[in-house]
Amino acid sequence: MKYRILGRTHFEVSDMAYGLWGMSGWTGSNDDESLKALQLSVDLGCNFFDTAWAYGEGKSDGLLGEILQRDNFSNPPVYRLYAASKIPPMNDMWPATPEYKYSEVFPAKHVFKYAKLIREKLREDSIDVLQFHVWDDSWTDEPEFRETVEKLKADKWIRSFGISINRWEPENGLKAMRTGLVDVVQVIYNIFDQAPEDKLFPLCRELNVGVIARVPLDEGSLSGKMNAQTKFPPHDWRARYFGPENLPETIARVEELKKVLPAGMTLPEMALRFILSNPDVSTTIVGMRKHDHVRQNLALSDAGPLDAALLQKLKSHRWDRKWEPWAD
Repeated sequence: MKYRILGRTHFEVSDMAYGLWGMSGWTGSNDDESLKALQLSVDLGCNFFDTAWAYGEGKSDGLLGEILQRDNFSNPPVYRLYAASKIPPMNDMWPATPEYKYSEVFPAKHVFKYAKLIREKLREDSIDVLQFHVWDDSWTDEPEFRETVEKLKADKWIRSFGISINRWEPENGLKAMRTGLVDVVQVIYNIFDQAPEDKLFPLCRELNVGVIARVPLDEGSLSGKMNAQTKFPPHDWRARYFGPENLPETIARVEELKKVLPAGMTLPEMALRFILSNPDVSTTIVGMRKHDHVRQNLALSDAGPLDAALLQKLKSHRWDRKWEPWAD
């Protein structure tokens, strides 16, 4: 396992991180299996974990808390594990838009309420990375935003603060970053979604802001296991995302991508190593529930970057999209 520095937090984190969303409501999730998979990832060197209160109303925070308690306080500890979690928007609206007032989404009372709940679930006095689960840059100049973040840090409720940037809006966070309050940004970045390279990543370099790349497999399409007939159960979030508005074009693009796949390499390997090839990315969140997936994905940390010729070919598979109601 290879490690990178998470911007100015100075946390040394595994470049492959564990995403816990799939453990809280996705089809086939099982708590016992999830805990065993999490522990296996720790045993294999993963030390960065991304969760959120919205993932099962604290369910995934609680699962992660079991692992943190077991490993961070073992004697001697395996090594330092880091937890990143997220405050849900008070108005329960995803994504954020300028029509919502900051006071309707992240008033201080709401933020501190959920920061307390998350700390309790994680069994940690101080959260390594606390993020706002949605963001709109129109809120940046709200005095309460600065007051809240500064108090969270001053009272040692958190070690660092971040924002999770809306799907397909990588530049809707640049203003907030320039305030100096944001230590980490989380953004969708994958073979299809390359737009963060335009303005977001250069500013992260300039300000030494850590980058957490999420959705590396485009919610599953880059696993290569889907086809035009794929359907998910109605209660599964992916049933909406991969509906008739999105599935046909996605599958067509995946099929084109397979044409440049090198012999002996799987599509998910190429997708994950594409992200690992970018030094601007501090860590990449991968959702994993099966032991085999944990072993396969974490092993890619040692595989190294893709060669320059392949990376150049993948540039042409960039897919610039705008948010649609089915996308969140």
